[in-house]
Amino acid sequence: MFQKIRPQDLQYFATQLSPEQVLIDEESLARCASDHTEDFIFLPEVVLQPRNTVEVSAIMAYCCQHHISVTPRGAGTGISGGALAIMGGVVLDMRLMNKIIKLDSNNFQVTVEPGMITEELQNTLLANGLYYPPDPASRGSCFIGGNIAENSGGPRAVKYGVVKDYVLNLQLVLPNGDVIWTGANTLKNATGYNLTQLVVGSEGTLGIITQIVLRLIPAVQHSLLMLIPFAHNHEACNAVNTICMAGITPSALEFMERDALVCAINHLQSSAITLPPDINAHLLVELDGNYPEQLLLEAEKISDLMAPYTIGEILLAQDDAQKTALWQLRRIVGEAVKGDSIYKEEDTVVPRAYLPDLLAKVKEIGAAYGFRSVCYGHAGDGNLHVNIVKDNMSDHDWQHHLPLGIREIFTYVVGIGGTISGEHGIGYVQKDYLDIAFSPTQIALMRAIKHVFDPTGILNPGKIFAN
Repeated sequence: MFQKIRPQDLQYFATQLSPEQVLIDEESLARCASDHTEDFIFLPEVVLQPRNTVEVSAIMAYCCQHHISVTPRGAGTGISGGALAIMGGVVLDMRLMNKIIKLDSNNFQVTVEPGMITEELQNTLLANGLYYPPDPASRGSCFIGGNIAENSGGPRAVKYGVVKDYVLNLQLVLPNGDVIWTGANTLKNATGYNLTQLVVGSEGTLGIITQIVLRLIPAVQHSLLMLIPFAHNHEACNAVNTICMAGITPSALEFMERDALVCAINHLQSSAITLPPDINAHLLVELDGNYPEQLLLEAEKISDLMAPYTIGEILLAQDDAQKTALWQLRRIVGEAVKGDSIYKEEDTVVPRAYLPDLLAKVKEIGAAYGFRSVCYGHAGDGNLHVNIVKDNMSDHDWQHHLPLGIREIFTYVVGIGGTISGEHGIGYVQKDYLDIAFSPTQIALMRAIKHVFDPTGILNPGKIFAN
């Protein structure tokens, strides 16, 4: 289907970039052969590391002309297989494009390259009194370009929204090498189709993002963190809406069932909390703002709202070190579960009030199909991460029986108004389930859009669509 990389192709790439940016050694190929998605390995034929838009344009124009597949890659922290070079060819590794191009504090904007680590960007902005809220669990290693490609969310989406809410404009290299800007650096834009938002979340299938203009907000000065233990999972899920219906908007509202915390505690060898035997779920609730006394009042109100539920002693973090320890437990859950067993992570999202029903349904389907799940997620926006662990399931059941159970979960999710991915994307591993979320007409429209941007089909092939 695609042309294999030839010596003359490598020679061309070396003239357009430099020899040290053209990598064919085993270590570089192996590094770019996988991401954080299960245990998949797909070796590329060459890894290219461009330093600027001109080099990306030259690579894409050549690959388009010679029908060479190109897989864009950020930090490789994705868990839907979006960065896997399943057709071989070129991996376009964006790690060298990692600078802030312009910080415009007066207009609350920053222009940044896609290879910058998200947490490094956030820290630089905070030092200037500015805040970029999207906050994925892998923020200490993931790239901002990958966040754009997946429309990442994270725990603070409940108050501040997700990546799409902060992207004003994108510089995009099309698969044929043409370079465009998708929008304008303005808060309002009703000029033509919204190409910017089309590209956000497109998983590297429409173009290569080389510059990003983000809107920012003023940094808040204070935060307060509470950990609320519950005897019952469904009560923890119900308490989410109780808090929100009371007019309180936490900056984070996270759910963790007992097994999730056990995995995290064991993985970190943490003594940050103890788990009494009668506690089966926790809510991690963060409040932020500029007035500490207001945060304390909201925390007291939340405590009062918990009276109808069977809870343990509420923990109020006393200092930054304790906040960090609690957040570390939440952020490490996915990695901890992966270290404990072979697993698949599903990224379901439903209207928030249905979260208790979703959790119960996941457990019911797990019992019917013989799998164990470890659940946690961004309860404030109805986003439940379902980690299905292999444990003692046979290879046959894991490969052939489990997908039927996953399809049943997704069918239920869509049936109650949800969808099959809240922030991880479809990528390689979820494409066979896309028909649950969309009709043939909708999928045909998406395929047509892909064809307009990429008529030769060279960019991130084998992703999103089943074939």
